Amino acid sequence: MEYLLQVKIGALIGLLFLTLLFGFIPARVKWFRDTNGTEIHRTVLSLISCFAGGVFLAACLLDIIPDYLSDISAELDARKVETSFPLPEFIMAAGFFTVLILEKTVLNCREIRGAQEERAPLLAESRNGHSHGAATSSDLESSGHHIHVDFQAHSPFRSFMLFLSLSLHSVFEGLAIGLQNSESKVLEICIAILVHKSIIVFSLSVKLVQSAIRPMWIALYILVFAVMSPLGIAIGISVMEAQLAAGALIQAILEGLAAGTFVYITFMEILPHELNSAGKQLLKVLFILLGFTIMAALTFLG
Repeated sequence: MEYLLQVKIGALIGLLFLTLLFGFIPARVKWFRDTNGTEIHRTVLSLISCFAGGVFLAACLLDIIPDYLSDISAELDARKVETSFPLPEFIMAAGFFTVLILEKTVLNCREIRGAQEERAPLLAESRNGHSHGAATSSDLESSGHHIHVDFQAHSPFRSFMLFLSLSLHSVFEGLAIGLQNSESKVLEICIAILVHKSIIVFSLSVKLVQSAIRPMWIALYILVFAVMSPLGIAIGISVMEAQLAAGALIQAILEGLAAGTFVYITFMEILPHELNSAGKQLLKVLFILLGFTIMAALTFLG
């Protein structure tokens, strides 16, 4: 048991440092933060964003949702809960509507106070040189810029919700390591999570940089996200001795809410933001497919 504990602590430290390394590459490299680059520079950044969108799509459909449905089904079966009502899907929908209601409430409060931050891109060119929303058809035809139909794309609020849902999922990934009782299984799961999370945190960092969030907050987000899986490992180690009767059910419900949150962010923010913009549509789809394929291959390999 002592050696097993050492392996888990090693996995905890490895996850922490590798996540920090990949997370701070887009945040610290000036190239990713340059908002006045050439057209080629903007195109490359857009394609990287599309790749990240494919990564998040795969994480949503092949990782987060299947994990949640498996866990909640196991818990309902264990408790002999039988109902014709699709309870697992309803919990996920609750997560979706929670984010939708929160976001629209925040935006409505800003409008009531007369705040202009969210509406400013409708009148002027944004910081990254992209025109937004309220332009005439002639403006759209004559402009060579990256036009977004989604007025609130990459807003700080949505980026925070993306960070929150991914962080919660990372805790559950860490729990999977912390609750194992064999060294080989700990190493197997840890290696899979290391590869998976390195791509995820890089993509998350790209999205945070594009949201024009202050560098200090980006660093804090990445630091907190990096701590989530190690935190899950620590919690898993702690609860191996003191198991709560309702602990697994509570975890499954939280996973469902996180899954619903992630569905909202993936299909209402990340993908529409890129696919509703003009120019190089097929190339963007190719990069979304590339990100999805890489994550699908990692999932297939276990």
